[in-house]
Amino acid sequence: MGRIIDISQEVFSCKVFPGDPSPHKAQILSINKGDACNLTEFSMCAHNGTHVDAPFHFIDGGKTVDKVGLEPFVGDCYVVRHEGDVSASDAEVILEKAGMAGASERILIAGKATVTDGAARVFADAGIKLIGNESQTVGPENAPKEVHLILLGAEVVLLEGIVLTEVEEGRYFLSAAPLDLGGCDGAPCRAYLIG
Repeated sequence: MGRIIDISQEVFSCKVFPGDPSPHKAQILSINKGDACNLTEFSMCAHNGTHVDAPFHFIDGGKTVDKVGLEPFVGDCYVVRHEGDVSASDAEVILEKAGMAGASERILIAGKATVTDGAARVFADAGIKLIGNESQTVGPENAPKEVHLILLGAEVVLLEGIVLTEVEEGRYFLSAAPLDLGGCDGAPCRAYLIG
């Protein structure tokens, strides 16, 4: 087995999409206070920190996270570096690189990258299973809907808020299984690469 690389944000100090509630925790039992154990209660948005988006996030009647299955979130992936907007032609180049590496079903984009509508169509038409990035949203932060509709409409799940700062381009094995939250539009996950 290769090196395990954690690509998840710590939950309580994570980035939060503007307008979403922030994670909160409370120690409800404490050994220091005479309790039998330490016990933490927490609350968070399904899209805080490192998380996945299921089709139901933007598509009423789309699959919820518990209905997506685990296959899109676990398997070979390709990490590519990109800064700025990812155009349709950029997406084609990314898919070509991933294909040459034998890992074109799951694409992770490192850097301050924003997937455009054109790139989303290229990825959706290619039939990939998952696309991930370091931002809290794959599309433009001020107008993410269209990119989400294109990708989620093609049942391409999204892995958002990953941390790829120290990860080199190339092929890896990805594990980013979400929590099994019945009926939810997304879920937090502990994402890591093996490579």
